[in-house]
Amino acid sequence: MPQRRQIALATLVQPNGTHLASWLAPEAQPDAGPDINWYRRIAQLAEKGKFDLFFIADTPAVRTEHLKIWSHGPVFMNVLEPVTLLSAVAGATTHIGLGATVSTSFSEPYNVARMFASLDHITGGRAAWNVVTSANDFAARNFGHAKLPPHGERYARAQEFVEVVQQLWDTWEDDAWIYDREEKLSFVPEKMHPVAHEGKHFRVHGGLNIARSPQGHPVIIQAGASDTGKELAAATAEVVFGTAATVKGAVEFYKDLKGRMAKYGRHPDTLKVLGGITCIVGDTAEAAEAKNRELQEMLHPAVGVARVSQDLEVDLSDLPLDEPVPPHRIPAASNHHQAYFAEIAGMVREGLTLRQIAQRYNRSKTTLCGTPKQIADVMEEWMEAGACDGFMVTFPVLPTCLTDFVEKVVPELQRRGLYRQDYTGTSLREHLGLPRPVNRHVAGGASAAAE
Repeated sequence: MPQRRQIALATLVQPNGTHLASWLAPEAQPDAGPDINWYRRIAQLAEKGKFDLFFIADTPAVRTEHLKIWSHGPVFMNVLEPVTLLSAVAGATTHIGLGATVSTSFSEPYNVARMFASLDHITGGRAAWNVVTSANDFAARNFGHAKLPPHGERYARAQEFVEVVQQLWDTWEDDAWIYDREEKLSFVPEKMHPVAHEGKHFRVHGGLNIARSPQGHPVIIQAGASDTGKELAAATAEVVFGTAATVKGAVEFYKDLKGRMAKYGRHPDTLKVLGGITCIVGDTAEAAEAKNRELQEMLHPAVGVARVSQDLEVDLSDLPLDEPVPPHRIPAASNHHQAYFAEIAGMVREGLTLRQIAQRYNRSKTTLCGTPKQIADVMEEWMEAGACDGFMVTFPVLPTCLTDFVEKVVPELQRRGLYRQDYTGTSLREHLGLPRPVNRHVAGGASAAAE
């Protein structure tokens, strides 16, 4: 039989899990946020499950308002800087890719290029950069701004930012550093190519002070769901985190996104779309659902309402919990996360109460509560429908939900021939089947950079 298309798997890791009440679970370690050994153990567990990517989301901010509410659900309130974190995790793992979020709105291309090139060297070719423009005004205030710049302006800056970073990653040809003792020559001067960039947002005249990294370019991740975000992804991304909650929506997103790539000279196979799912595994579907209900019941109502309010950009805390949200309280558009805004607005149109919305809102992820077979069935359905190339899996509570997935779902996927038995390469690009970019300054580099 021909080999079936293999599922790519990534996991987004937050201290204790992605559920806002995860730190309250009996098996949780409430102070996991700054504990590097906790992250090492989770990364090793994901590597045991042959995951492609261990991913750390981030925001360059802390909430400074409504602290009484956020004290009940301290997400992103006590966490390590992600690239530093992954550098420390690197030595505890050997194969799994290590990805982190760094914002283009509050960084400089040189710093980002250097950080991720360094991480790629440290990991032997396993680094990935998640390109974001940031989506909350807390971050803006940390950098001297009252609010985020407009959505379109942030993405225009991001486009140029990525272009500059890629130029910096090509400062040195792969064989520039020769360390010839006889000739007393450390590098070939002709194989060093300074960057001379003059753009609307950046002026860079210099180069990267580190050899070209093992992957050539660390893998670029993106997750924008807006039209502008999809254009950025079609032009630059190699992994995209999908946000559709249904197979139909995911298929439409997949076709739309990959259909945009040709105008940038790129082949659809050079981009992997990972659908977002949250998994809770049980011996029975009822047992899995019970786990989910327990978590939902732990969640402080004010925290759920605060998260909805934040993503909607409207404070709903004055509304009664058990009455429908008046449609007139919903703004016409959002300057933050477009997909999250649409999800909340849809539930308001359904007439759900504020309590129901706060409990159901899952930031555009499909929650799978079921047996290993049931979860594998859904993943197989999405793959066969052409809805994705794999999954960004989040786990409500760590490490228990990840342990259940590795020990029970992974063997089921392997049995079906949908998932690797073991790693066959050492770099993240090899895991995902992505080409290694040719340096733009050598023969074939210009065309390779566009592919």
